Parts: sequence; C-alpha cells; structure tokens
Amino acid sequence: MLKTAIAIRHVHFENLGVFEAVLRPAGFKLHYHDIGLDDLSSLDAIEPDLLFILGGPVSVYDFDAYPFILEEQKIIATRVRANRPTVGICLGAQQIAAALGANVRPNGTKEIGFGPLTLSTAGKETPLRHLLDIPVLHWHGDAFEIPSGGINLASTPQCTAQAFMLGASVLGVQFHPEVEACGGLEEWLVGHAFELASSGINPNSVREDAKRFGPKLRDAGRRMLAEWLSKAS
Repeated sequence: MLKTAIAIRHVHFENLGVFEAVLRPAGFKLHYHDIGLDDLSSLDAIEPDLLFILGGPVSVYDFDAYPFILEEQKIIATRVRANRPTVGICLGAQQIAAALGANVRPNGTKEIGFGPLTLSTAGKETPLRHLLDIPVLHWHGDAFEIPSGGINLASTPQCTAQAFMLGASVLGVQFHPEVEACGGLEEWLVGHAFELASSGINPNSVREDAKRFGPKLRDAGRRMLAEWLSKAS
C-alpha cells in the first residue's frame, strides 16, 4: 500500500523539487495542499505518513494579516506530539520552531544566494552530512531559535541556526535542499524579483550560481532526504 506524503505549499514555485524523485520510489503518493486554494482545516494533522511544510514569502509573526499561520502551527504541534514524520523547509522550519515555542525573528540581513553550510559535530552524524562542502540555496530574512529538545545541526556566518532535528521524526532546515536549481531558478528569480531588487542582489549572479552548483545540490539533497526517510519514525 502506498504511503501518503502531503506538502503544504505557500507559493506554487516553491515545491518539493528534486525531493519528488525520492518520494515515489520510497513508496509515497504525493499531494500538495496549496495555501489560499485548499482549506487548511480539511487537513488531518495525524493521518499523512509524511508532512512537508514548504517555504514562502510571509513571516511567522504576521499571523494578524495571514490567519493560516496559526492554523498551520496547530497542525505541526499535533504532529510533533504524535511523533509523526515532519519536514519544514525555510518558512516551514520557522513554523515548526514557532509551533514548539521557539522564537522566530528578523535575521537582520537577508541571506539570499548560494553558500556552504558549517555542520556542527552533531550535524555531521546526520543525513545533512551529504551537504558538506556543497553550496546550498539560502533565501530568507528571518531566523529561528532551536526549539526545546532540538539539536542545532548547521550554521552560516549570517545565520547561527540553519537546521535542527527533534528525534528521528522532525527535521527543520532554513535553507533549500529541495530546490531544482539546474535550470537557473527562473521561477524563483521572477517570483521574488522585488525582494532581489530591494536587497540589491543581481539575479544574473544567482542564476549563474544555480547552474554551477545545481547538479551537485540536486544529488546531495536527494541523498539527504533518502537517508532521513530511512530513519524517520
């Protein structure tokens, strides 16, 4: 019987990317739950065998303007209490942290573009080891504190907490290991054009780095997820 993977998607182009190629061979049937199109209250917090919470352009503290933020956090908290496999990417990782009572705040500077991670001693013993020395895509303006019981797995000079795990069943990453970057990230560059311009970032530079680093990131990201899935409880 196929297992069910649900991905909560906040903007259409921030999807599961290269991760999709891992999920299907692992026996998962994938469904997207699109914020703004699908009713979040219809999503059962426990039923999916695997839940992803993907990235997006809002902040977890903007819940007055975007009520779905708190609804999403309730789903996350319920899953974590039930020890159900859950992965948060960028905004998704911030949502996990916030749902568990950790602080999420502006990072001070936007971290956008490709750069390597520094793995902690603990991080080198986790599936993130596949990303060692490989530039990953960063695209965020907020930062999370590690939630209680979590382990800090990685950092960059701009952001001291880039990833955490809670046991074997919860993974949160601030960066984007899922992104299909080989084609130059065109949807991202267009979709986030204002953010790039207001941050003084040249899209041509990001595009060229995407083509340069995309193939290695694609392979490493898939290996990372495959290993995590094999150990998630």
